Amino acid sequence: MTDTQIALFRNKGIRRKIYQGEWWFVINDVIQVLIESKDPAQYFKKMKSRDKELAKLINKGGVQFVPPLMLQMNTLGGKQKMYCWNTEGIFRLVQSVNSPKAEPFKRWLAKVGFERIQEIEDPELATKRTRYLYKAKGYPDSWIEKRMRGIVIREELTNEWKNRGIEKDLDYKILTSEISKATFGVTPSQYKKLKGLKRQNLRDHMDDFELIFTMLGERSTTEIHRVEDSKGFKKLKKDAGDGGEIAGVARRKLERRLKRSIVTKQNFLTK
Repeated sequence: MTDTQIALFRNKGIRRKIYQGEWWFVINDVIQVLIESKDPAQYFKKMKSRDKELAKLINKGGVQFVPPLMLQMNTLGGKQKMYCWNTEGIFRLVQSVNSPKAEPFKRWLAKVGFERIQEIEDPELATKRTRYLYKAKGYPDSWIEKRMRGIVIREELTNEWKNRGIEKDLDYKILTSEISKATFGVTPSQYKKLKGLKRQNLRDHMDDFELIFTMLGERSTTEIHRVEDSKGFKKLKKDAGDGGEIAGVARRKLERRLKRSIVTKQNFLTK
């Protein structure tokens, strides 16, 4: 499972995700940042009627083009399928957009695409870029180390789920929710609401303890899967609850000693 990522062009977000080893971008987001249309879907429709060659590529593809695909993306209302196109397709799309932002957007898109090629050849670059971005946002090195370790632990867990029969995005969400409920007493969506978050990544707004207990719950779940050779959604769900409960017990014990709740509405970064 690959989550939606947000790329920024002039401080405006464009949703994207890795599919078959390359970036795919939400077409409506691209149109939105280029022309600031209130109805990018309608503008896209007009583009196809105005540019017959573009319409042909969208419908059937071409020698160097694959047609856009409907990929699942995160929205405020949950995961939804949205029209996305790869880098080559977006380059062609931009040619049909009358906007002064077209040329700087092409340069931005080329840079983003090149970074992905670099990361495929040297995966360590992706880690370095992630560290750099957190540093630029003002996170201290101690927090970054925990966050990066948490990313590795999360990836190990989702790989276990995939290898043990989990395919649907909804199932990943349910299993994650089981760990969170047992660890913190709330689901991730409830946790985000508590912190006043919308599209932001919940873990980017956790403090040290929240990150530590998240890692403990997920790492415990992974180890239970391996020791018991768990397979199938029902067993994996039980393991997820058990792994989260291990972290939950530790959290509650610490809360009694500290006389305060670890689960808090405070964000790690307030600005």
